[in-house]
Amino acid sequence: MSSSTLSVRRLTAAALTATALAVTLAACGSSSTPAMGSSGTAPTLATSAPAMPSMSSMGAMPSGDGLAATSSGYTLASQVSTLPAGRTSGYRFTITGPDGKPVTAFTVDQTKKLHFYAIRSDLTGFQHVHPTMAPDGTWTAPLAALTPASWRLFATFTPATGTGAGSDFVLSRTVTVPGTPVDRTLPAASTHATVDGYTVTLTGDLMAGMAHPLTVTITRGGKPVTDLQPYLDTYAHLTAFHEGDAAFAHLHPTTQASGDHGGPTLAFHAELAKAGNWRLFLQFQTAGTLHTAALTLHVS
Repeated sequence: MSSSTLSVRRLTAAALTATALAVTLAACGSSSTPAMGSSGTAPTLATSAPAMPSMSSMGAMPSGDGLAATSSGYTLASQVSTLPAGRTSGYRFTITGPDGKPVTAFTVDQTKKLHFYAIRSDLTGFQHVHPTMAPDGTWTAPLAALTPASWRLFATFTPATGTGAGSDFVLSRTVTVPGTPVDRTLPAASTHATVDGYTVTLTGDLMAGMAHPLTVTITRGGKPVTDLQPYLDTYAHLTAFHEGDAAFAHLHPTTQASGDHGGPTLAFHAELAKAGNWRLFLQFQTAGTLHTAALTLHVS
């Protein structure tokens, strides 16, 4: 055998050895079965299955907890800092955009361009109203008589134009109702509440910051209620506020309204960002009358 032929064979063998080694190393590095640790358990992989979606990752809910007056350049602006006690009043405000000008184009959500809420600092007072907007973008929210205390006022809306078009917002400001406030202790957590002869029962194991189903069942005199009428394009509207800071959450209904025969069971998409007690306000309508049931729900 010539020396040149021997050299070629040696080079070929070396190349084959290098290739085999590279394949072996690649196979070890890309194995889908992780190596066992000293404890005999597999280490956690960075690509493990994601957890349940949190409120911040879900696009269907308004961003944040509503405790700020400004978000992404949009502001709930008002010159009103006090409201009278014991009589109806109108709260005037505007929603200004990133350019500082009042926003006048809004997307309709549950039959309204803007939803407005008033909640007392101890969560015992609640109002959900729908303001009217003047051509210049000034809104006026009609409020029933308020009791002396600090109240937080929320506006939820979706701009139809501008940089925030299509995004859901919830903003708030506080007002003072003069007088001597008499705070009440928040009722204990319960899955049942009664209002106007109706019994509301909640079913669902909620965890903070995670999406969970929540079921509401409505009965009267021990019998299922099946004559719920549409209210805001659904059979019930559910709003929640966190004890201590009044953080806001709107629990979206998944039960669609189709005629005056809703009930007795309604499904909701529940996402409550914080652990602790939440005060829930369920609004539903029968025979043209709106009912509001309130109950406390504890979230782990």
